Amino acid sequence: MRVSISSSGIKAAVFLTTIASTPAALAEPPATAHPQGHYATLDKLPDWGGVWFLQRTPAGTKVEQPEFIGEYLADYQRWQQLVRDNQGQAPRRGSNCRPPGMPGMMGTAQYPIEFLFTPGRVTILHEAWMQWRKIWTDGRPHPDDLETGFFGHSIGSWDGDTLVVDTVGIKDTVDLGQGMRHSDQLRISERFHLAPGEPDTLVIEMVVTDAKALAKPWHRRFAYSRDRDSELYEFVCAENDLNPVDEAGYTSQLISE
Repeated sequence: MRVSISSSGIKAAVFLTTIASTPAALAEPPATAHPQGHYATLDKLPDWGGVWFLQRTPAGTKVEQPEFIGEYLADYQRWQQLVRDNQGQAPRRGSNCRPPGMPGMMGTAQYPIEFLFTPGRVTILHEAWMQWRKIWTDGRPHPDDLETGFFGHSIGSWDGDTLVVDTVGIKDTVDLGQGMRHSDQLRISERFHLAPGEPDTLVIEMVVTDAKALAKPWHRRFAYSRDRDSELYEFVCAENDLNPVDEAGYTSQLISE
């Protein structure tokens, strides 16, 4: 007995066979692949749109200085002597194109920053060296097997309209400031918020702790002004990274303190 199957019947059979062999996840995409509620929560966050420029500290303002201890104090004193010996100038560690990393990246006066809010993350874009810093806000902890880096590992949470951030895992080759070394115990806490009554002023309150290098926590404060019409420019330093580095890691070029 011969069975006659039309072309439409063949197509139907092929279609049913394909569906049967297709994983459920591919056969029918979930109705809520991008849950709207997850993104809608971003609308509740404060307005930090635009580009932010660091306000320079007025002349004569008393700024808290770090109190180093042990080998870190001796090392900083040697660097200060270099400054005196070179009439106010001293070499810096690393290549001229090496980014400042944390915490220096938050206080690079001549270069602006921009914030991006996405689900589970705040990203800070820095014009200087085209750096970008991610702050996880999805509830994750710092990893146990953390690999150190220029920016460390940052986790944050929202306390009302204030972003509270904890950062660890910063490479010990990244200075706290010119000539200021730190240990593997470095921890940086930050509070980001708009100044009361000043929606175009962003304040960053920073506390730097290091049980091996600092006698007590070091408090820093930065204020940024907003320009909604500005944009970040390209900063490609590596195209001219030709300055030699000596055995101690310093460039041959002197820079001002």
